[in-house]
Amino acid sequence: MIPDQRREHILKLLQERHVLSINELTSMLSVSHMTVRRDIQALENDGKVLSVTGGVRLAARLKSEPSYLAKAQLEVPAKRAITRAAAELVRENFTIFLDAGTTSLQMVPMLTEKVGLTVVTNDFNVVGHLMEYPNIELIHTGGVVSHADHSSVGQFTADFLSKVNVDIAFIASSSWDVERGSTTPSEAKVVAKQQLLRVASKSVLTVDSTKYGKFGTFRVARLEEFDLIVTDDRLPQSAADEIRAQDVRLELVSPE
Repeated sequence: MIPDQRREHILKLLQERHVLSINELTSMLSVSHMTVRRDIQALENDGKVLSVTGGVRLAARLKSEPSYLAKAQLEVPAKRAITRAAAELVRENFTIFLDAGTTSLQMVPMLTEKVGLTVVTNDFNVVGHLMEYPNIELIHTGGVVSHADHSSVGQFTADFLSKVNVDIAFIASSSWDVERGSTTPSEAKVVAKQQLLRVASKSVLTVDSTKYGKFGTFRVARLEEFDLIVTDDRLPQSAADEIRAQDVRLELVSPE
């Protein structure tokens, strides 16, 4: 079996099993560990698979996102750790943007004592929580309402953001990887996120590791367009190494 045939066979096996160990593949294909690792690397370079500890899994296309309420229950310890590290970047008298999402919502309690803070957001839940803190200047972007995400999206939101200056934008993502960058299945979210990258002095991707290796139809940005990525330390070491090899600043935090 030539390499291309072998790699296609690996993809077919992964479609059936989703995750396979190196040992399983060497047995199924009757080849050496080194050969399997080379095949996995080639497939990973093409964005078709993702290395995991001791094995490999398919890179998954994200057709749609879970509801806001469903996402709020997922990966809470990781989100808290990520936002705790992100909140440490916020200084007195900063203007920050909190992107819509349950990760951003976890940051809210960590911001309430900040002096002279202005928060710009497209997330209605963030607004609802910060409404109780008159010491924080609070600005909502407006725009077309996404009922599923409890947020505003689209060109109106992007047009508003073009008129503000932001010290740090904390940007969420439903899917990300080295090959495709930050992506989303929702075209309406793209323009606002891309506008943020233009107006923010510093952009920080705050995203947990379970979303790594997934990808949506629409690209928001390459990973190197962010000044910093904050994620949890369950990110596969191979992925962390590859991200840093592209000269991307990456901070790994430990969930509670």
